[in-house]
Amino acid sequence: MADFSKQWVEMNDHNMGWDFDIEAIAADMKPGTINPYYICEGLGCVAIGKDENGVVHLAISTGVFGDEGHEVHWKTLEEVLNG
Repeated sequence: MADFSKQWVEMNDHNMGWDFDIEAIAADMKPGTINPYYICEGLGCVAIGKDENGVVHLAISTGVFGDEGHEVHWKTLEEVLNG
């Protein structure tokens, strides 16, 4: 089943329910950590990260899968939402 973040729903379909809030999850994360348990099908992210400065990043899947899993490009949440 596909999961969609609050952020994607707010940008694309206000009538649709959302499954998780990236900003709320990131608020509980320690700097320098990654949370691979939230995947937003709409944004194409497969993990949420928080750098040492507290900036939230999303691992955006390139669609390429290797021996170690998804190939990703890390982008800030701001880049993804405003990009």
